[in-house]
Amino acid sequence: MIRGCCKRLRITSHTILKSVRMYTAVEKGTPNTLDYRVFYTSSDGTPISPFHDIPLYADSDNKYCNMVVEIPRWTNAKMEICKEESLNPIKQDVKKGKLRFVNNVFPYHGYIWNYGALPQTWEDPSHVDGNTKCKGDDDPLDVVEIGAGVAKRGEIKQVKILGVLAMIDEEETDWKVVCIDRNDPMAEHLNDIKDIETHMPGYLEATRDWFRIYKVPTGKPMNDFAFEGVWKDKAFADQIIQETNGFWKSLISSKERAGSPGVENTTQNNSAAFISSNDAQALLNKHAPLQAGSEADPSTHHQHFVKRTVSENVCNKC
Repeated sequence: MIRGCCKRLRITSHTILKSVRMYTAVEKGTPNTLDYRVFYTSSDGTPISPFHDIPLYADSDNKYCNMVVEIPRWTNAKMEICKEESLNPIKQDVKKGKLRFVNNVFPYHGYIWNYGALPQTWEDPSHVDGNTKCKGDDDPLDVVEIGAGVAKRGEIKQVKILGVLAMIDEEETDWKVVCIDRNDPMAEHLNDIKDIETHMPGYLEATRDWFRIYKVPTGKPMNDFAFEGVWKDKAFADQIIQETNGFWKSLISSKERAGSPGVENTTQNNSAAFISSNDAQALLNKHAPLQAGSEADPSTHHQHFVKRTVSENVCNKC
């Protein structure tokens, strides 16, 4: 667990969180530096990839998905599963050699939900989506979890899928799936996209607004959306999840990708990139143990202001 103390981070354990089922997140390196990583191990201690080795579904009968939490609510560090490194640890995004932090755009502070990815999904950059007319962004599906709790970085949540937003980011399809922790008190009331607008009015509109303007303080234009910015329902989201799971299966089975660090795994026995637990442990051991680190620069808490000029419907059935 990580605890803050003044301007230094006091480390009490190398483990962030042990999930209810079988995964442990293991920190390596120094927080707020380029070498910081979050790796995963299974219940027997074998290092695993959160991209390839954690199943998409925690409960396939009820379609509860596993969610890898990359960024807890209200935080600014842009953390993500690294597709290019062995075992795909969570690391902080880097731009021009500097760690990337999302700006606070009024009235928001950091990420306004728990943000992460669905394992065993992949937005294929060679596939042009029939709805958005754009190629995939080469990442696992992004997911925002709207429950009341603030998650821990590296936590594995079991979530109920509710809908999806089709964001277009620099001419690439970047689906944003909305979900809720299956154990959240509100979960029993939310079964589809329209239920969010009924029980949590304003949340969908704020979420779309956040995604539209969050890059503007860095000099980028506002993001656009397919379907005129309307959220699609659970059935549509389930189709996107199934489609991107199929793309992932093609990725992990590709012999051309064998030997590439980003596809190494310890559970996909038929994959050409399958590696032994000993080899995976050797890869993990190359990274320095967790060390205490300084707080992020105070400028990450500055407020930015963006004028909105767009008004849209929230969802077709709301």
